[in-house]
Amino acid sequence: MTVASTLVLLRHGESLWNLENVFTGWTDVALSTKGEDEARQAGRVMSDEGLAFDVVHTSLLERAIATANLTLAEMEMSWLPVRRHWRLNERHYGSLQGL
Repeated sequence: MTVASTLVLLRHGESLWNLENVFTGWTDVALSTKGEDEARQAGRVMSDEGLAFDVVHTSLLERAIATANLTLAEMEMSWLPVRRHWRLNERHYGSLQGL
């Protein structure tokens, strides 16, 4: 028996450094106000589409965690387990981070 599954990939909302066109990489930068709004909007869209999840995976970065939390809150699914792992962090840009 095959069970159908749906994988949803959601990038974090705009960060403060995205706003300034700065490489973030692993630098832990918060979401901008626009990024918070984008996360909530993503939650509304997924809720309107009838999507429901069993688990959420995110990086260790604040912007990704905040995006997940805001999205889940909008979907009224804040109770879901959120698993965090460094391997989901963005690319590490080394000395280019912050430029």
